[in-house]
Amino acid sequence: MQTEILNITGMTCGGCSSTVTRALVAVDGVHDVQVSLQKNEAVVQYDEIFTSADKLKQAVEAAGYGVSEVNQTAIETANKGNCCG
Repeated sequence: MQTEILNITGMTCGGCSSTVTRALVAVDGVHDVQVSLQKNEAVVQYDEIFTSADKLKQAVEAAGYGVSEVNQTAIETANKGNCCG
């Protein structure tokens, strides 16, 4: 089982989050989907034998929404100076 966190763009209401949820649930191999309008993200648990992160992104985009990449530089900057950096 794999977990993917997708940063969703274009969601403005509960209907949007429902549409994204339905699009992701329809992907073969997806077991659980939690979409947060407040966080603009979807947490998806799926079987990597049947699907991939790219297929999840394609499903979101086909539903009319975007998927943005996490800013790795921001994460690295945030980690500097702490116990894990």
